[in-house]
Amino acid sequence: FFEGRDITEVPPHQIAKLGIARTFQNIELFENASMLANLLVGRHCHATTALWQDMLFMPSVRRAEKEHRHKVEEVIEFLDLQAYRDKIIAGLPYGVRKVIEVARALCSEPKLILLDEPTEGLAPVIVQQIGRTIQQLKAQGYTIVLVEQNFRFAQTLADRHFVIEQGRVVDMIPNAELDANIDKLHAYLGV
Repeated sequence: FFEGRDITEVPPHQIAKLGIARTFQNIELFENASMLANLLVGRHCHATTALWQDMLFMPSVRRAEKEHRHKVEEVIEFLDLQAYRDKIIAGLPYGVRKVIEVARALCSEPKLILLDEPTEGLAPVIVQQIGRTIQQLKAQGYTIVLVEQNFRFAQTLADRHFVIEQGRVVDMIPNAELDANIDKLHAYLGV
């Protein structure tokens, strides 16, 4: 459910229009396109022009493209990705690609961001960068659901921790109550 609506059967492109964006555990960027092109893909849910207008590059298409580029540039600035604007994704380091996935999600102007294992396989310095990015997003009012097996990383960011077993939430522990629930955590996570 999202904003009181069952979205179980809603197609992914419609979910994006509702305001939900996500990143993937395995990076899902267009490898042979530039970072800028990948970020513009994140704007697809805001497309308002018809195919025939696009083909003729009508004035409405030009105005929309300027607006999309402006929004993308704001995200590039926010995440300090200017150095990669015209770089092809295939030539970029893994950690930068992870940040670009977050950037593409932001380009859709989401209400809710789902981050699936954003630190998997990353060097500690990049994990810290991802952590700072998530803190910035929280400070800007974004709602974030973080699926993360690196508990120490999640602990520094989360307001609440949910324990999920076989697809069901079996417990919720507010971050402020973690110390009081240490035995419960050891049962879930192991010592």
